[in-house]
Amino acid sequence: MSKSQLRKKILKTRKRKYPKYKEINFDNIIKILKKEKINNKIIGGYYPYNYEVNIIKILEKFEKLNFLVTLPKIKKNSQMDFFHWSTKDPLLINKYGIPEPISNKINYPNILLVPLVAFDKHLNRVGYGGGFYDRYIKKLKKKKKIITIGLAYSFQKVKNIPINRYDIKLDFIVTEKQN
Repeated sequence: MSKSQLRKKILKTRKRKYPKYKEINFDNIIKILKKEKINNKIIGGYYPYNYEVNIIKILEKFEKLNFLVTLPKIKKNSQMDFFHWSTKDPLLINKYGIPEPISNKINYPNILLVPLVAFDKHLNRVGYGGGFYDRYIKKLKKKKKIITIGLAYSFQKVKNIPINRYDIKLDFIVTEKQN
C-alpha cells in the first residue's frame, strides 16, 4: 500500500473511531523523559487537528511542571518553527485550518510531541504528506539533542510504513494502550 493510500485509509478510520478512544497517559511520556534524562524543559507540542490525539491536557500538565510549551507555525516558505505558547493564550488559524500561536518568539524544543497518521514497529511514521516534521526534526537535530515522541491511537499501527530517504524515524511512539 502506498503512503497516500495508507493515509486515506487511516484518516477515515480515525475519524470514525475518534470519540471512542481514551486519552494518552501523561505518566508514560514522563517515564520516557526520566529515562532519557532530559533537563532542558522546552516541549514542542501541537494543537490537535483532524481527529489527532488531543494533547491539550498533556500540555497543561507540562506547563504546571514549569516546562516552556511551544507550538508550530508554518511559514511562507513551507518551513516550520516552534513558538512559545501558554494554554491560556489565544491562537490564530493558519491557511491549513490549524491553530497556531500568536507569539513571534522562536523556541527550539528538546522534546517534540509529534502527531501522526500511521506508524509501524520500527518507529517510522506517515504524516499528512507535507514533510514539515521530517524537515524540522532534521534541522533541529543539527542544533541540539532532541527526543521525538509520536502520539497515536493503537489502531494507527500498521505492519510496515513505506519510507524514503527524507523520512525521519521517531525515538518513541506512545498510544492509549501503553501502561
